Amino acid sequence: MRNRHPWLFASAIARVDGTPRDGDVVDVCASDGSWMAGGTWSGASQIRVRLWTWDPDEPIDAALLSDRIRRAVAGRAELAADSGTTAYRLVFSESDSLPGLIVDRYADYLVMQLLTTGAAVRVDEIVAALREELSPAAIYERSDAEVRTKEGLDRTEGLRWGDLPEDAIEILEGGYRMEVELRNGQKTGTYLDQRQNHVRVARYCAGAEVLSCFSYAGGFEVHAAGAGARQIISIDSSAAALEQVVANLRRNGLSVPAEQITGNVFGELRRFRAEERRFDVIILDPPKFAANAAQVEKACRGYKDINLLAMQLLRPGGILATFSCSGLVGADLFQKVIFGASLDARRDVQIVERLSQSSDHPVLLTFPEGEYLKGLICRVW
Repeated sequence: MRNRHPWLFASAIARVDGTPRDGDVVDVCASDGSWMAGGTWSGASQIRVRLWTWDPDEPIDAALLSDRIRRAVAGRAELAADSGTTAYRLVFSESDSLPGLIVDRYADYLVMQLLTTGAAVRVDEIVAALREELSPAAIYERSDAEVRTKEGLDRTEGLRWGDLPEDAIEILEGGYRMEVELRNGQKTGTYLDQRQNHVRVARYCAGAEVLSCFSYAGGFEVHAAGAGARQIISIDSSAAALEQVVANLRRNGLSVPAEQITGNVFGELRRFRAEERRFDVIILDPPKFAANAAQVEKACRGYKDINLLAMQLLRPGGILATFSCSGLVGADLFQKVIFGASLDARRDVQIVERLSQSSDHPVLLTFPEGEYLKGLICRVW
């Protein structure tokens, strides 16, 4: 608490004076009665209070929301000025001192998630602040994340302001044109946290035979093709996602030989191993394997399995770009898992680059939990 961490767990509360309702502003006091912080109440969550301020003279009101949204937008001014990039994160919850609020920009449209009761009950004030600061064509809510159930909130989505087209929209990412489904796409539409990593990985793809696993809509594929990849194979369990890969390559005039495989990545990698297939670059960008602490051990087994298989499929000197978006699997643990995979694969593996989420997903120093995406670019001998 004194180090300004924004979560207060139920087990840390000795008593509650009064009967706060979900979303109400509450004062948090030390055992001697001295004021420590102000936050919002969530009676159903183990994180009983989300802390918003450590200043007793700073009310948690519409003015505070507007000021912090304005500050978050100012922190992305460089991205806003980049004509080649029209999609990025504008507000990153606790990391922008707005607990439970996610706001992403997709061209002229905003998509938001309200993941805590403190944010959810202030939806009208948030919409008003976003309209005033950004004048979007529409604000769409995608509060369909499972984490809302831990707050005692139903999943919900819908138009909160303006007009949203029925069809997919087009965004720019590093100058490349990409299709995004705001209503039905992953997360708020697509994976904005990998934006800078698409560029980093593409540097190794010139003239390469590339295998992209868990490809989704093809962010890595488009950048790899633009960098001069010789061939690209994409694997995803969703046929619809693979159709987007094809559409996005075509949209950018990229005619690299490309194959799409609808299937289970674990099984397809084993098939490639049995066929003695080899690649120059393999990209592993799986979904979250660990949603809670009880799943961490199983998740690590999954990470080790796919990385071991990938190492066995790489030509000597090939590149493995491997990621984990499981926040409960820290960077040190993830590296140990890759180390174990290298031993079992009997390959010498060098870490060439360490990767994290894009800069529009900043990590507040008092909230290290905000750093969830970690990646390694490795050379495999």
